[in-house]
Amino acid sequence: MKFSYETDRLILKILDGSYANDILRFYLTNRELFELCEAARPENFYTEAYQRRVLNHEFQMCIKQTGVRFWIYKKTDLAHVIGTVCFRNIIRHIYQSSEVGYKFDSLTWHHGYASEALHKCINIAFYEMNLHRLTAHIMPDNTASIHLVERIGFEREGIARKSALIRGIWEDHVIYSIIRP
Repeated sequence: MKFSYETDRLILKILDGSYANDILRFYLTNRELFELCEAARPENFYTEAYQRRVLNHEFQMCIKQTGVRFWIYKKTDLAHVIGTVCFRNIIRHIYQSSEVGYKFDSLTWHHGYASEALHKCINIAFYEMNLHRLTAHIMPDNTASIHLVERIGFEREGIARKSALIRGIWEDHVIYSIIRP
């Protein structure tokens, strides 16, 4: 697996702590949006030091292939992160599976960037990381995300009831999966 990939319009990169300021800017720009569907953040989340530690930790996870996060840039603007796609909870042996997560700057929505990045990342997961199965856990009211994974080829499996603590409330998530062809 490489640390940088290209699509027609995007660069997908695995980053280390030296990019903490870029990632902090991405999170600050999208703070209200992301906090609607994610776990409560630690008090120091919106600091460069915190982001540097997370990036360095994720970089080590990538080397061990226990988790991989790609940060997405438009080829026409390599100064600003527009999104991220990650593979977390990678399980090897008989399962060869992972959960996939993603988030994109709302200013980039409806331009096909998420679809383009996910297609590339799924290809990497299946054919370079040799994963067999990917799952996506999506809040039922997140129809844009549901439509995205369905367009890519994920199939609905069911509901994980009260599966994630979001904003202090245990929320249901719809489970989608895609299997390596």
